[in-house]
Amino acid sequence: MDSYLRTRKERTMKAIRVHGRGGPDHLSYDDAPKPQPGPGEVLVRVGATAIIATELTWDETYQTAAGDPRPQPPIPGHDLAGVVAEVGPGVSDLAIGNEVYALTAFDRDGAEAEYAIALPSELAPKPRKLDMAQAAAVPLSALTAWQALFVHANLSKGQTALIHGGAGGVGSYAVQLAHWAGARVITTASTRHHDFLRGLGADQVIDYTTTPFEDVVHDADVVFDTVGGESLERSWRVVKDGGVVVSVVSPRPVDDPTRTRARFVWFIVEPSGEQLREIGTLIDAGQIQPIISQVFPLAEAREAWKAASSGHAQGKIVLRVEG
Repeated sequence: MDSYLRTRKERTMKAIRVHGRGGPDHLSYDDAPKPQPGPGEVLVRVGATAIIATELTWDETYQTAAGDPRPQPPIPGHDLAGVVAEVGPGVSDLAIGNEVYALTAFDRDGAEAEYAIALPSELAPKPRKLDMAQAAAVPLSALTAWQALFVHANLSKGQTALIHGGAGGVGSYAVQLAHWAGARVITTASTRHHDFLRGLGADQVIDYTTTPFEDVVHDADVVFDTVGGESLERSWRVVKDGGVVVSVVSPRPVDDPTRTRARFVWFIVEPSGEQLREIGTLIDAGQIQPIISQVFPLAEAREAWKAASSGHAQGKIVLRVEG
């Protein structure tokens, strides 16, 4: 009996699973099969993962890459920080014991579990300055900000960037990265976040509850929208000819001739171990830092998701899995 129990424990793990659409009430803390790495895959012992507040609304959460329903209740969470536990055939650039962090693909099971599968191309060395909870707060948000500003908007020194929602998980990295790049940084946030954002490098913070940003911002080179809706619509009034509006919330609305003077990009963040290496270098150099709102144990994931769903958190909500 003891041997059977040991074998069963070795083959299972604790995980958060999604038993149907509809939000945090469908999450449960379950026993789940422990994944095994296939060719070109890495098994990571998860130290921490961060909440992605919109994930439970995505079709990718419930489907395979081919668009078929997942055969098992899915495991959410694609921000990952942990330790390499096993490498599959063909993996030569990672070793057991390496501390890593990653954004993993959305159409696979995530990291709200004791173990998760990642690809070598998704993984980067964990920043030395950060513990697991801090590192887990980085990947999705920092990669989104990096790709918005430097891949899609080509932000450069001396330009002006308007960042909507600067106090949020993505916005707080965008403010820091734009400041590091030498841009003039303007951001929108409620008054209680103003000192915090100035500390991250914002040159000007606009209280969106009292002041329309289009009254004070003119000829921005880049507008980065993390809010959507009316904020995106009004952003066309403040971007300069030849500038760019980048959104991670809303695809471009119906074409309007008045908007053709500026470029528009809507994108979904992509995993990139290479970019996380660059971000990690900046973190270890003290140029940017993760912002964490709260840390919950894995077993309290439902409460963590509800806190994340309430909105207006300053930074990320993290689940600590181990240690």
